[in-house]
Amino acid sequence: MRPHAASTPVAGDVTAAVLAIGRPDFPDILIDTLRRHAGVGHCMVFALNRAGAAHCLLDAGNIPIGGDLGAAYAGQFHESDPNRDALFAGEGGGPIMLPAFAPRMYGTRYRKIFFHDSGIVDKCATAIWAGDTCFYVNFYRIAAQGRFAAPQRERLQAIAPAIGASVARHFQEKAAPEQSLAALFATRAPLAGLTPREQEVCRRILAGFGSEAISQALGISLHSTLTYRKRAYQRLGISSQSELFAIVLQLLTRSLN
Repeated sequence: MRPHAASTPVAGDVTAAVLAIGRPDFPDILIDTLRRHAGVGHCMVFALNRAGAAHCLLDAGNIPIGGDLGAAYAGQFHESDPNRDALFAGEGGGPIMLPAFAPRMYGTRYRKIFFHDSGIVDKCATAIWAGDTCFYVNFYRIAAQGRFAAPQRERLQAIAPAIGASVARHFQEKAAPEQSLAALFATRAPLAGLTPREQEVCRRILAGFGSEAISQALGISLHSTLTYRKRAYQRLGISSQSELFAIVLQLLTRSLN
């Protein structure tokens, strides 16, 4: 029995974004990950709370007026977002996947500013609550790209929980830098139960290093690297990199609240 393992078929797809949490290049790595795996053209992240405040935290991609749209949404249009009820109904739960985009969902002025003037033709969105803040993550495609194809939409739905948790943790860490991913790895069970060397090996496995590269980086033999990996996996009750990533993602999501 493997009590700590979890199924995550797309773990490797978003590892780069998870490992970039807290770093200045997180927005670039996030949008690159979304482009490669789901054809996303632009990503915007908003922080909402029940007191009525809204802030645009991230604006990255191919919409030239993205910054203006972010300011307009945070300034007043968040109050007329048709997804708002679903966002607040999901408070205290897990990741939220919002309904498929349909222009008729939005008011005339909203449609003109956020879709017609910007060239946006399709969107998907996910959200996750961390404490009293809702991190609302929006994925867009513009006219030059066309709408999301069915496989792209399915891919977004599959990676959305990991993306939402990564975004929330990234912006939490900007407010509290001491809560780094390294600290999560070192202090939270079951990862904290590994020896320091086993942790070093596992962190490099997550970063995409092969066994020989890990050996070179740590100055140890290939045999030692394989032994540390085997011991770490045995302690964790897993047998693969994807299961290791699943543990990290599970701890990441739990630590948001």
